Amino acid sequence: MDKKYEALRLKNQLCFPLYAVSNMITRRYKPLLDKLSLTYTQYIVMMVLWEAAPVNEKFLCEALCLKTNTVTPLLKKLEEKGYIVKTKDKEDERNLVIDLTERGAALRDDALCVPGTIAREFHITEEEAMFLYTILYKMLEQDSSDNNN
Repeated sequence: MDKKYEALRLKNQLCFPLYAVSNMITRRYKPLLDKLSLTYTQYIVMMVLWEAAPVNEKFLCEALCLKTNTVTPLLKKLEEKGYIVKTKDKEDERNLVIDLTERGAALRDDALCVPGTIAREFHITEEEAMFLYTILYKMLEQDSSDNNN
């Protein structure tokens, strides 16, 4: 390959291994989440709710770095499964409040094994994991600050 195009080689792209690892991780989650009747994106919604419910839709979108048009169908499916309930905010009916049902809250106990199982599948040290975590969140914070300007 001509040196002029070296920057366009796939192996020289940061985005490609991030993309490939993201896909690989999501595939590893699938059998675990199938047992919970959740997709990966439904799972991350549930994690936010297990931590902070009730929340409004805007908070959920910001916590997950997702747009409303992505979150809305996820919430509909979770509501159909009986895991969440959506209500209008009493103080501002334009805001949608999402809360866990008893069934959704109980699912938290079933999900306890997921993080440990996934962590064991990747042969990296705790130190390596924390280093990666720090870099990835630094990138996410930069994106967030860029979008707020």
